[in-house]
Amino acid sequence: MTEKISRQEVRHVANLARLDLSDAEEARMTEQMNDILGYMDKLNELDTGAVTAMTHAIQLQNVFRQDEAVPSLDRELALANAPQSDGASFVVPKII
Repeated sequence: MTEKISRQEVRHVANLARLDLSDAEEARMTEQMNDILGYMDKLNELDTGAVTAMTHAIQLQNVFRQDEAVPSLDRELALANAPQSDGASFVVPKII
């Protein structure tokens, strides 16, 4: 298999990512990246003309409920268990 990426290019990318790779790591990364790029070439050989384009591998439906206006909780009922209220809202200690 021909090299798609050179060791110098791996060194450059590692430098951009602020990675300090040893010589053994550079060699391993070069080999692994060449394997990945080889797999990409293999995938590019496939005829995907009949495959419909999609935005995600799994087509999900929106799982949210419908946005419907419903009556809100009654103010007196909401304030019933409040430690302190002024009749219109909760009263909480000032935090500053």
